[in-house]
Amino acid sequence: MKIRYRTHQLKFSHPFTISKGTKTHQPVLIVELEFNGIRGFGEAPAIAYYNIPVEKMVEDIESKKSFIEKFAFTDPERYWHYLHHLFPNNPFLVCALDMACWDIYGKLLSKPLFRIWNTRLADAPLTDYTIGIDSIPNMIEKIKEKPWPVYKIKLGTKDDLTIMNTLKQHTDALFRVDANAAWNLQDAMKILPGLKELGVELVEQPLAKDDWEGMKILHAQSPLPLIADESCVGEGDLDKCLNHFHGINIKLTKCGGITPAIRMIRKARQYEMKIMLGCMNESSIGTAAMVQLSPQVDFLDADGPLLLEEDLATGISYEKGRILVSENPGLGVVPAEGAI
Repeated sequence: MKIRYRTHQLKFSHPFTISKGTKTHQPVLIVELEFNGIRGFGEAPAIAYYNIPVEKMVEDIESKKSFIEKFAFTDPERYWHYLHHLFPNNPFLVCALDMACWDIYGKLLSKPLFRIWNTRLADAPLTDYTIGIDSIPNMIEKIKEKPWPVYKIKLGTKDDLTIMNTLKQHTDALFRVDANAAWNLQDAMKILPGLKELGVELVEQPLAKDDWEGMKILHAQSPLPLIADESCVGEGDLDKCLNHFHGINIKLTKCGGITPAIRMIRKARQYEMKIMLGCMNESSIGTAAMVQLSPQVDFLDADGPLLLEEDLATGISYEKGRILVSENPGLGVVPAEGAI
């Protein structure tokens, strides 16, 4: 193995606001692994909420670079276990390296990953397009700017129902809601019936990530499916979400990559829980990994490249909510000049 990497500050087309704050740029780490002349690529965005900046990822690479490169590669799962023990406190970096490894693996087999897993992209759900918290006129303008069949609306204000009622007057699209843990139990009990009346499909993370008592009550009474995000970071959280949420949002970056995501999908199916694949505003490199997995899930939130002014790869495109990916092997993307 040989590793190369580069960090980027990807600018959002609009300032991106959720209940936790606003940002104008998305810091990301792009990695390249080379194995016998075959190059694989991966990506990990840095999210302040999880306290793993790109500087930490770079520091960890440099401190154990020789260990990353000396591993005798045979298959992605074996490499993931090695990386997981090498960087036990940095699932973001493990994710980027795991993606790159799977990219190599697909290229070795001359197949896109979704074909290796015997799935069809035609079975993948539509992706939503996210409307961040803003003034109501600005949120309306964003909807008009990007006509889309499914929107994810970020909430967590004192006017949440007013926002939703107003937006609904300007589109017939399906709505999903993401509260990013902004409500308390009383808020949620009042808001959810109103969202149900508006035809909202689901609600992500209504309560604080550790409010398990509140979530058990809400789960039993909610008129809408509740999807865990901040409460379900990795594999170890899935058991806790049972009987507290109706489904989970798997984000490759937070769980540690494609390899653990596959295990989480299998386990969630055993529990008869709904599955969403979610993004953390990755470029097309990280998004491509989600697209390859997308036929295996119920809901898709993979609009990262649409929210950014610049992208770092070619190979995927969007058409009325459906993501199209090339038949190129591995992740199916080609990094842009300067990505690495």
